[in-house]
Amino acid sequence: MVNALYTSTRGMVRRSATGGLHSLYTAEGPKRRYVTGKTREEARQKLAKAMADRDGGLGFDADGQTLGEYLEWWLETSVMGSVRANTHASYERQVGRYVIPTLGRVKLGKLTPAHVQHLYGEMQNRGLSAHTIQYTHAVLHRALKQAKRWGMVNRNVAEDVDRPQLKRDEIRPLDREQTRRLLQTAENDRLQASYVLAVTVGLRPGEMLALR
Repeated sequence: MVNALYTSTRGMVRRSATGGLHSLYTAEGPKRRYVTGKTREEARQKLAKAMADRDGGLGFDADGQTLGEYLEWWLETSVMGSVRANTHASYERQVGRYVIPTLGRVKLGKLTPAHVQHLYGEMQNRGLSAHTIQYTHAVLHRALKQAKRWGMVNRNVAEDVDRPQLKRDEIRPLDREQTRRLLQTAENDRLQASYVLAVTVGLRPGEMLALR
C-alpha cells in the first residue's frame, strides 16, 4: 500500500505533495522507503518508477543491504537453478571463503573498486594462487553484473580493478628419444594405451581422463 508522505509542523501532521512511501524487499522482509521530488510531478514520477521497479522484481533495498546479504540473496534467487548444482556449490564456497569475510559488511551501494582491490591484495598476502583470485573475481564480477542489470548499483566496480595475471609455463614437448623411452617404460602397464595416445594425438589431460 502506498501512502503520501507526511511531515510534522508545530506538532501537527500534514501530507506533502512532493513525496511518497512505498515498500521494498530486504533480507529481513518488506521495508517502507521514502521518495521525494522538488515538484508534485517529479515526486509522482519517482514514486511510479519505484513501484514499477518493485513490481518488476527490482525493488530491493540496495542502499540498506550489505554485499554479504546481497551475495547470499543472489546465490539463492539468481544462481540457483540457472547453473549446475556443483557450479552453484563452487560459487557459494568462493563467496563464503573469500568475499564475505573481507567485504561482507560493506554496503552494496557503497562498494568501490578500492574495496575489491583490497580483497585481492589480502588474498595474495595469504599466499593464495592467481588462479584462485581470478576465479573469485569471476564470481564477484558476475554477481555485480546482475546487480547492475537489476538497477541496484550504477556500475560494476569489479570491472575497474587490476587482477593478478596467470603465469603459464611454456610447454616443452618430448623429443624423439624421450618419447621412445617413455613408451618403452610404459610397456605392459595398464595405462599403456593412454600414454601412446598422449604422445601421438596431443590430447589435453582433461580430454584424456574423459575417454571411455
